[in-house]
Amino acid sequence: MAPRPKQYGATLSEFLTSPTGRSLAYARTDGDGPGIVFLGGFKSDMSGTKALFLQDWAKANGRAFLRFDYSGHGQSSGAFTDGCIGDWAEDAIAVLDELTAGPQVLVGSSMGGWIALLVARARPARVHGIVGIAAAPDFTEDSMWPQLTPAQQQQVLQTGQTTLPNDYDDQPYILTRRLFEDGKTRLVLRDPLPLPFRVRLLQGTGDEAVDVSVPLRLMAHADCPDMELRLLKDVDHRFSTPHCLQLIAAAIDDVSASAPAIA
Repeated sequence: MAPRPKQYGATLSEFLTSPTGRSLAYARTDGDGPGIVFLGGFKSDMSGTKALFLQDWAKANGRAFLRFDYSGHGQSSGAFTDGCIGDWAEDAIAVLDELTAGPQVLVGSSMGGWIALLVARARPARVHGIVGIAAAPDFTEDSMWPQLTPAQQQQVLQTGQTTLPNDYDDQPYILTRRLFEDGKTRLVLRDPLPLPFRVRLLQGTGDEAVDVSVPLRLMAHADCPDMELRLLKDVDHRFSTPHCLQLIAAAIDDVSASAPAIA
């Protein structure tokens, strides 16, 4: 199906129909490689501060760039409550396959860091490197489920969902049984995790959603020849101050300068 232009903020969006039939909104700018693909967080969309900053930065530096909405997010089709980690990883693989050429730098924010690792596992030859911003691999199993009260856990099991306050939006999070059950099948910190390329992790010590122990665990677990973690004192989960945004751009430059991974 041909992409359909649509106004999205100050830029034109297009839509890709994925192999699973989902309509995925995206915005793409041409440029040199390795290209950059931004993978957003849980219930976020491609109009966030980091995505728009990186689009402008990529344009100014002549770099190919792609941002998109997972299904059930932003302007893509589907309901958020119908989705799960596996669906959103499928969406990311679809846009990588259909909308990019050559090796890409995956920039994963929060949940997007988990998605980036799943994409790297599925398409290792297409990944030039990864930049993780408060990356949250395995969060449904390791942090979200344990933080629910016993009553909330029982509610998920009996009714199929529960709700949590959302610190970033007026609408609460609706957490489904499918989200947790699918998450168990997508874990990346239990089995071997080869990352044969440069990885840069950025994390704030004031992050209220992702504990500093998470990137440290990822570093200890992954088989990666060149992985670095930068901690920023008191920085929160948004990681969107001007200084933080410049650090993200610098990390992309660092990853981009490395030799391509050997497939």
